[in-house]
Amino acid sequence: MKIGIIGAGQVGSATAFALVLRGVAREVILIDNNEKKAQAEALDISHATTFAYASKVYAGTYRDLKNADVVIITAGANQRPGETRLDLMERNAAIFKSIVGQIIENVPNAIILVASNPVDILTEYALKLSGLPKNRVFGSGTILDTSRFRTLLGEYLGLSSKSIHANVLGEHGDSEVLVWSNCDAGTLPIATLGTDINRPLTPEIKAEIDDNVRNAAYKIIDGKGATFYGIAGGLTRICQAIGTNENAILTVSSFHENVEGIKDICLSLPAVVNKNGIEKVIYPRLTDEEHELLRISAQKLKDYVQSE
Repeated sequence: MKIGIIGAGQVGSATAFALVLRGVAREVILIDNNEKKAQAEALDISHATTFAYASKVYAGTYRDLKNADVVIITAGANQRPGETRLDLMERNAAIFKSIVGQIIENVPNAIILVASNPVDILTEYALKLSGLPKNRVFGSGTILDTSRFRTLLGEYLGLSSKSIHANVLGEHGDSEVLVWSNCDAGTLPIATLGTDINRPLTPEIKAEIDDNVRNAAYKIIDGKGATFYGIAGGLTRICQAIGTNENAILTVSSFHENVEGIKDICLSLPAVVNKNGIEKVIYPRLTDEEHELLRISAQKLKDYVQSE
């Protein structure tokens, strides 16, 4: 699998490293306006291939994307402490216009995977700029938020996060929706399991988990300036699903004609991901309250797009 990464910053380089360590890509091309930075990151990562897989990692130009299966866009301005993802839009839109055009010029058949923030809005923007079918342009969405949710539930319940089914939907941002109603583990609803093992999910515990999921990025940014390991893992997981034609269900951001009455919007719902990109979307079972929260999240994104 050949993967191009546009942006050799912390997210892009961490993603390249994860792709190599997991053996997901046989070839990784790092592209950045700062060619010296891209070359240094590629050289450093290539020295790790001896300990992992014999992948080829190098810095290049858009012409080197020829025959790439996936192009990941991580380029863009970093989120500043206290800045929402939506605040990033104006600073990143201009960057995207140049990037997407050069991708389509050099590798028109690749899947475009957007990771730059605000990911839902930039995914929609990339889709419009590219002219590609909606299944071939999508964003990382809430895949990381979902991982945070499962990790925190696992830590509280004393279970592996891989054994927990729980999802975060909607915007990758402040209005995201933690879907508590259909969380389960070992075939049991998570609330029932918690009671059975004397780890009840009280309103206070749920509120704490919600806060730690919803505000994780702000806490990480405040402590070290940026988030990159978690999203690198998520992007690698998506690429793995594409490369192996896995039909994995992942909460990625894609284009939807109707979400809770809001028309033509990109946000995260469970989606089947394979070699074609988004194969199908699975609309989740929700409570009335969760339906309304998802509508609010979709409306927030729609309002922002229409204000631009």
